[in-house]
Order: sequence, then structure tokens, then C-alpha cells
Amino acid sequence: MLFTDFGSSDIYVGQVKSVLHRHAPHATVIDLANDLPPFNVRAAAHLLDALKNVFSDGSVFLCVVDPGVGTARGTLVLEADGRRYVGPDNGIMSVVAARAVQTRLWSIAWRPAQLPDSFHGRDLYAPVVARIAAGALASDCLRPLPVLGTSFGADDLEEIIYIDHYGNACTGIRAARAPRDTALVAGGRRIDRARVFGDVPQGAALWHENGHGLVEIAVNCGSAAEALQLCVGKPVSWAG
Repeated sequence: MLFTDFGSSDIYVGQVKSVLHRHAPHATVIDLANDLPPFNVRAAAHLLDALKNVFSDGSVFLCVVDPGVGTARGTLVLEADGRRYVGPDNGIMSVVAARAVQTRLWSIAWRPAQLPDSFHGRDLYAPVVARIAAGALASDCLRPLPVLGTSFGADDLEEIIYIDHYGNACTGIRAARAPRDTALVAGGRRIDRARVFGDVPQGAALWHENGHGLVEIAVNCGSAAEALQLCVGKPVSWAG
């Protein structure tokens, strides 16, 4: 699974896929997301945790939102509840790790003969992901890691983490833990809960549990992002 901020219309995803195909030609590559909010590792970490359960045990995720590429931040392979995740040790996998029942951690000891400073997604992580998927990763490629270098913890994130093309604004709050009869405050507006879009008039705002189990702000047949001037990173809160 590709989970990146590389951009679906840029030149980067195709190069990553070419490396995956070279090392694991029979693997199925799924674009989970390549238009994540650029540079926003914390938002990506919460969205990754919400999306992971769609995929079966044994799935391998290439996770790259990496504004610190080329710096001293670590490299990581995480095994959590039967799925594996590969990417920088900058927090992007830390919410998954913090909420998992069983985890194992490794740093990546292997390096290619040439490793450019600024495209580790293609040149370091993609070959490791492909070899894991193909069952061909040598044991000396990884080194056991006691703890994550960066962790955001298991708590929910009370801010906007993703806006889709409809203008629906997804938060980092798990709906199962949300107070169902309480209004959400976002963009200076109180927003009441509804079960589905059609339960409110066209043009009206609501919050609901989206298909990923997160609290989402929407406008029936409209854009919540435009109507409420919402953007990724904007805080939300529960009305008192």
C-alpha cells in the first residue's frame, strides 16, 4: 500500500511503483493515498491508523510523509497486529503502534549502493517494502529497535487531518469515543451530529461518523471546508 504525500499527478509515485515492480513483480500495489496533506506527519499518523483495518493481515504499507528526509531521523519497519509498515521514524507510524495489541520494531540497516539524499521513498523504503512483500528480505537488513524515535501517542487529535474533494473535513477523533449528543465547534460554528448527510437540509452542516470511524464535518450537498473555512490543522472542540 502506498501512503504518501508525493502527489498523484507528480512524477514521484510512478518511480516508486517501478522499484516495487522490479523487486516484487507479482505483488499487488494499491494507492491508499498519495495526496496526503504535505509535510503534516501528525495528521498522516492518525489517518493511517483509521484506514489500516480495511487491509488484511500480511499487508505491507509504504508510509512516507517525510519533511526531514536526509536528516538524522531514523528509519523504521513496524509490525503491528499482523500488518507491516515501512518508512521514516518520524511519528507517521506511531499512532498505529501506540494503539496496537502486538508490535515489533526494527531500524533499516540495509542501504543501496547509492542513496540520494532526498528520495528515500524510492531508493530505500520501496526496495525494503518489495522484499518484505516477496518474502526475500535478508535477516541482516534489519536491526531490532527498542522504542520509536518519535511518538505521538494513542490519544485522539482534535483537529482537521484531511479534506476530501467534496469538502468533507475529517478529524482525528475516533467517533466511538465521541459524545454523541454534543455539538462540535469548528470554524466558529456549533455543529450538531446527524447520522447521514440526508438527515439535515441541503446546505446545512453536520458532524457524523464517517466510513473510517472518525468524526467528520460535512455539509449536505456542499463543501464544509468552504462553508466553514476549514483547513488541515484547524482545531475543533466539543461545545461546553
